[in-house]
Amino acid sequence: MAEAAAAPPRPDGHPDRAYRPYRSTALRAPQRPLVVTPPSLTELAAPVFGAADVAPIEADLTRHHAGEPLGERIIVTGRVLDGDGRPVRHQLVEVWQANASGRYRHDGDQHPAPLDPNFTGGGRALTDDEGRYRFVTIKPGAYPWRNHTNAWRPAHIHFSLFGTAFTQRLVTQMYFPGDPLFGLDPIFQSVTDEKAQQRLIAAYDHDVTQPEWALGYRWDIVLDGTHATPPDVDGA
Repeated sequence: MAEAAAAPPRPDGHPDRAYRPYRSTALRAPQRPLVVTPPSLTELAAPVFGAADVAPIEADLTRHHAGEPLGERIIVTGRVLDGDGRPVRHQLVEVWQANASGRYRHDGDQHPAPLDPNFTGGGRALTDDEGRYRFVTIKPGAYPWRNHTNAWRPAHIHFSLFGTAFTQRLVTQMYFPGDPLFGLDPIFQSVTDEKAQQRLIAAYDHDVTQPEWALGYRWDIVLDGTHATPPDVDGA
């Protein structure tokens, strides 16, 4: 188990970028106050992605290779909203994840779990007129990450989202309900408010589940405001 945090919990529930139990943040977190500069016109303008830029097959991570990937097929869907509950339309949502054995297809991941030749672990989609996104994928496995003794990451999917401006970009992680590793994971625990933690956990949705094919999960993402989805802490 990681050592306790030195700093008190942040009142907004958002993660502390220098969260001591997550050791690499000591090297990555700013050591001085941020310098605030007025946003440029480019930062205030939304990135534009059209239907020709993102193919529908990119949202189905199980169809990127000739064969079927191993593991539990799942559907992950939800809405992307702004702080006032309005849908964020036609915006890019990107995901990346480990395979069912808990291994990434990346040279930096060398732990002894098998790679799946039929699963790369990355996908993209555009939100529709109601802000909805939908991915078909394989439920990722937990994996070791050497942050502390016997350290394992809970199963999760990384999300990167563009909002109505570049300044609203969010990189975060979606977790699965009931994971026994939540209390042992310093990245999840760096979100110090319990309600904010719950906003990182998808809900099983039987209406999304497709008979004899895939289990369904629903996860809404809020880009800003008091109910915003917490960002990633430079997470693995």
